[in-house]
Amino acid sequence: MLVKTFSSAVYGINATTVTVETLVCPGIHYYIVGLPDSAIKESLHRIESAITTAGYRMPRQKIVVNLAPADIRKEGSAYDLSIALGILAASGQVQGTSLTEYMMLGELSLDGDIQPIKGTLSVALQAKQDGLKGVILPTANAREAAVVQGLEVLAANNLQDVIHFFNEQQKLKRVRIDIEEEFLHHINNYDVDFADVKGQENIKRALEIAAAGGHNVILIGPPGAGKTMLAKRLPTILPPLHLDESLETTKIHSVSGQLHALSSLMTVRPFRAPHHTISDVALVGGGSSPQPGEISLAHHGVLFLDELPEFKRSVLEVMRQPLESRNITISRAKFSVDYPASFMLIAAMNPCPCGYYNHPEKECICGSAAVHHYLSRITGPLLDRIDLHVEVTPVEFNELSGTRNTEKSEVIRERVIQVRKIQEKRFADFPNIHNNAQMNTRTVRQVCQISSSGKQLLQTAMERLGLSARAYDRILKVSRTIADMDSSEQIENKHLAEAIHFRSLDRENWAG
Repeated sequence: MLVKTFSSAVYGINATTVTVETLVCPGIHYYIVGLPDSAIKESLHRIESAITTAGYRMPRQKIVVNLAPADIRKEGSAYDLSIALGILAASGQVQGTSLTEYMMLGELSLDGDIQPIKGTLSVALQAKQDGLKGVILPTANAREAAVVQGLEVLAANNLQDVIHFFNEQQKLKRVRIDIEEEFLHHINNYDVDFADVKGQENIKRALEIAAAGGHNVILIGPPGAGKTMLAKRLPTILPPLHLDESLETTKIHSVSGQLHALSSLMTVRPFRAPHHTISDVALVGGGSSPQPGEISLAHHGVLFLDELPEFKRSVLEVMRQPLESRNITISRAKFSVDYPASFMLIAAMNPCPCGYYNHPEKECICGSAAVHHYLSRITGPLLDRIDLHVEVTPVEFNELSGTRNTEKSEVIRERVIQVRKIQEKRFADFPNIHNNAQMNTRTVRQVCQISSSGKQLLQTAMERLGLSARAYDRILKVSRTIADMDSSEQIENKHLAEAIHFRSLDRENWAG
């Protein structure tokens, strides 16, 4: 008897429906075809034990399982549940009338328990697109899939529960989520706040500019000046995630298996801070079975690289293309996958190996050559792609011990939201551009018009600092953001001057 069930394969952050065709006929041996990997080939041993433990019998006949389309490689253990139900239905132990109404995924333990899987949100979206009635998933993944409205999401703990459901002996628990309530309840749920930071008003100003325009930032200063503390608070002043941004971010974290079992949606912007020993593949994604890297996990959020010069040069250089294109393509011989990577980069570094170059009180023990060598680890092309270079100085004791109230993140965030609204209106007719940092060269020329005196100011800065054409565009983008913060239609000279000030690492002889 031939039976069809439905499962799914995830490629990149999107899912493809896989039809599991199961045939039980006279003969011997078990076969799984359709380009399965080792985990799928081994599934029959797990399935046999799970079926036996549930009180049913594994057919002692020839079993052929085909995973269609057969020209796409299938990986992982999520097909166990669909194959098990197909075998039971083909052998007459499960009613097959409603099998094709549901997509089923889950890894089976030897005792029949159903283990969690990755990529559930992508699977649920594909099931709805295919017009299926619902999905049957491990309980740990059900809340994540329930985000998709108009789809019946059923949670199962073990194989026996699913068998009884199809035999109409019991019902499975249907999981429902009010997506708007879930989204609004947890939005902006941060544990840190800018009110915790004493002093550093000029750095806060720089980070507010960065948040308002979506610009990349590098903080350079001695140890203990507050670089990491400030960086961790940047997401708290970014505008809240839109629902579509939340769904896209959730898909990436779901595919990588990093979504918490009790979570259904990513409601706050991600903040990723990989260690400087990270490899190129771990940062941008890839591997023999491609997975999203840190830059994709930071999509719609912040990627923080602390101790920037300590990262391997090859790791930093592979970021150059994603910083411009805001996506990464992982290519293999037979296929390629695309991962979105629209993130804000914030980096931090010491000015020299000992950390005390230009320190107002402590003496630097590094020679001039050592300082230059340390700074040269950050290449010019990468610095060009960072809009704001901010020098962080130590906080004085009076400021640390003072009781003066400082602005909370929500106050700064409200200002940032108002500036972003100006940009959304400006770029309403520009596809794929939502903030000033995302402008391409043509858009910069249209939007960032400056006066003749402003051109003279910028020309002088270009000549003295030796700036590249890319740095020229970056200055114009930042000055446009500063003008938006002043509610100014035109970019004035003071806006240009402040933007030029934030190119400190471009200054000639900066390191002495």
